[in-house]
Amino acid sequence: MTGAPGNALAGPASLAAAGHAAAEVARVMICDDSVIIRSAIARMLEGEPDIEVVARVANGKLAIEELGRRKIDVVVMDIEMPVMDGLTALPLLLRQDPGLRVVVASTLTTRGAEVAMEALRLGAADYVPKPSAGEVQGDVHFRHELIAKIRGLARLRRHAARPEPRLPQSAAPPAGATRAANRRRPKLLAIGSSTGGPQALFSLVQALGAELPVPVVITQHMPATFTKILADHIDRLGGMKCAEAVDGELLAPGRIYLAPGNHHLLVQAAPGGLVARLSNDPPENFCRPAVDPMIRSASVACDGQVLAVILTGMGHDGLAATRSLIDAGGTAIAQDEATSVVWGMPGAVARAGLCHAVLPLPRIAAKINELLGKSPVP
Repeated sequence: MTGAPGNALAGPASLAAAGHAAAEVARVMICDDSVIIRSAIARMLEGEPDIEVVARVANGKLAIEELGRRKIDVVVMDIEMPVMDGLTALPLLLRQDPGLRVVVASTLTTRGAEVAMEALRLGAADYVPKPSAGEVQGDVHFRHELIAKIRGLARLRRHAARPEPRLPQSAAPPAGATRAANRRRPKLLAIGSSTGGPQALFSLVQALGAELPVPVVITQHMPATFTKILADHIDRLGGMKCAEAVDGELLAPGRIYLAPGNHHLLVQAAPGGLVARLSNDPPENFCRPAVDPMIRSASVACDGQVLAVILTGMGHDGLAATRSLIDAGGTAIAQDEATSVVWGMPGAVARAGLCHAVLPLPRIAAKINELLGKSPVP
């Protein structure tokens, strides 16, 4: 972005935020070279009682200097900036404060998607597609998504700073983890994710390793310009091969098929096994791709022999189809609240009592391998 550079500004806490305990307020720094963007984002955050904008800076160098002066939980950072760009500043910020959460604001272009995924690889906690300067203030979806990510990431930072005592593996499962696993081994692993999903997917796929005995299908709520780049980054993790799904292709064990942006990914039974189908049917749960069509079609194609995993995300996409899957004899796992950026999607499935297990993200891969009959990852 281009715009008039500015100096760091300390934003006073709003009166509403002042009534909250300090530990409950997310302290945010906005780093963007456009004064219009900085001001627009600050205005949309000012009315939130649990969010305080403590600094606004015009480039990465100023962000590093400001981090040395203030306690900051979350940085909302542009990439293209003069003096020091976001990719250069990111590792320096994290070196200075390893617990810092950085949300990259990137444009809806192929270049923007590539840079956002590279930032995630370098340690950014999440990304948010950024509208143009003239559209930021009125973009309700951008505002809703950014606020949810700031709240969730600030909560995760506080949780990491004050870790709870670890429960033994034999401890009682969280509420909602009440169902026995399907005795019939799954023929397919179906994963749904949204807010906070890319980093969760990177972590999970790396932990799963290679050579799963079943195909893997993933729906991540993401614009069309981003899904191919996400697939490429997952593919480079060194485990299973990953690519955007192609209509009509046969699904092979040990490979990952990602729903392309603006298309639902469906699974269909065929004489040679399972095939991918791409659909332009209307959005479900305000999303396309959506998790519900993927799990619903997979359940039918596999006669219920599906393992569904619902990761961090806003809303309740995946709930209806997971309920049908469980009725058909399938098995579901949800990410727990403590490790989710937003416990909307996994929380809906867990609270509905549909899960065999509700687990912290680092423990999900071992459970998947167990249910698929693969030896646990060391």
